[in-house]
Amino acid sequence: MSWCEEPDGEHSGGGVVDAAQRPGETRLVTAGALPLRVGVVILPDRRWVEAEPAWRLADHMVFDHAWTYDHLTWRSFRDSTWHAATPTLAAAAMVTQRIRLGTLVASPNFRHPLTLAKELIALDDLSGGRITLGVGAGGSGWDATMLGREAWSPGERADRFEELVTMTHQLLVEPAPTIHGRYYAVVEARTHPGCVQEPRLPFAVAATGPRGMTLAAEYGQAWVTTGDGRHEGPLLDPRRGADVVRRQMDRVDAACEAIDREPGSLDRLVLLGLTLDQCLSSREAFVDAAGTYAAAGVTDLVVHWPRADEPFQTSLATFESIFGY
Repeated sequence: MSWCEEPDGEHSGGGVVDAAQRPGETRLVTAGALPLRVGVVILPDRRWVEAEPAWRLADHMVFDHAWTYDHLTWRSFRDSTWHAATPTLAAAAMVTQRIRLGTLVASPNFRHPLTLAKELIALDDLSGGRITLGVGAGGSGWDATMLGREAWSPGERADRFEELVTMTHQLLVEPAPTIHGRYYAVVEARTHPGCVQEPRLPFAVAATGPRGMTLAAEYGQAWVTTGDGRHEGPLLDPRRGADVVRRQMDRVDAACEAIDREPGSLDRLVLLGLTLDQCLSSREAFVDAAGTYAAAGVTDLVVHWPRADEPFQTSLATFESIFGY
């Protein structure tokens, strides 16, 4: 089953089943003739009384999934409102019915596999089985230093990322594992009652390097990219962005083939707005962009909920005209 598939194969408010996507597998295609699924990131930058309407509205738009960033704080929001991801998603689960929910992305910078697994199981229960773990290696920003330590080297971050993913997987599928890793350990760790989704909730693994791509191939139901994180300057238009992503997907394919996994069984999620243009000037502009990315092999695009100022400044009216029914 695809990580974003309807459990019973029926029509939902966010999409219609298309059985032609992959032999033997049904896939959602977003309503409105878009050639791929679409998701949205809603930043945790407002009090809930202000944020709740956005989550409710997203559930009634064409989005198939909605995410929030899992950081202690992020970029220009360091000295302004920034809520924790898990309670934000718990609240979102209570005011939505259809849309999938997830972290984009959790990282080892401040996450431990056991506490993460326990929180995910609770979220999966609250949401009725609509949670996806978006997970990545993290970076060297505020998350890396706010707990009073020096930022890890890229090598150590990659090592911790691997342990976080593999150990979280074990905690979600085994009844009482004892695991002694290099960085993390658990002893007879209970995670009852387990996930609503079986055998566990899906992982969307963010990676641009070979070790992360191997993790995506081994444990992921989706692979996530923001494009080339080294890119500086204006956001890339869809043609150039798709070229970047296509080259990355070639390496993801190789990682899948190296472990005898069918590359087409791994979904490809692209987060727009960081290095890649969101193309939110009009519905026509976004539909054209979606077509370009879909032709490159992308299965999911994710945009950011509009804000009144930067980052992600967009007119809500225009946003609704693109993604409303």
